[in-house]
Amino acid sequence: MIVQLIDFLRDRLKTVIRLCYAGLALLVAWDIIFVDKHHAHTWPEKLWFFWALFGFVACVLIILVSKWFGHCHWFGGKFTIMAPEDYYDK
Repeated sequence: MIVQLIDFLRDRLKTVIRLCYAGLALLVAWDIIFVDKHHAHTWPEKLWFFWALFGFVACVLIILVSKWFGHCHWFGGKFTIMAPEDYYDK
C-alpha cells in the first residue's frame, strides 16, 4: 500500500511540490496575521521569519556537527564512532 502511495505521488511530483509551496505560504500568512508578537522577549522574535530561520540554522548545525563528530579520530585512532572501511580486515 505504501509503495502504491509513493508511486502515485512520484507520478504527480509537480502537483506535490505546488501543494507544499501552498502549505508553506499558508503557514507564513498564518504567522504574519495571527501570531501575537507583542510579548516577544527579544527583538529578533518580533521578525516574522525568526523562528523558521532559527530552526533551519539549528538543523544544519546539528547535521554538520554530527558528521564532524562521527569522523573524528581520537587517541591515535583507537576511539572512533565511524570505523574505517578496512577495520575488520586488520
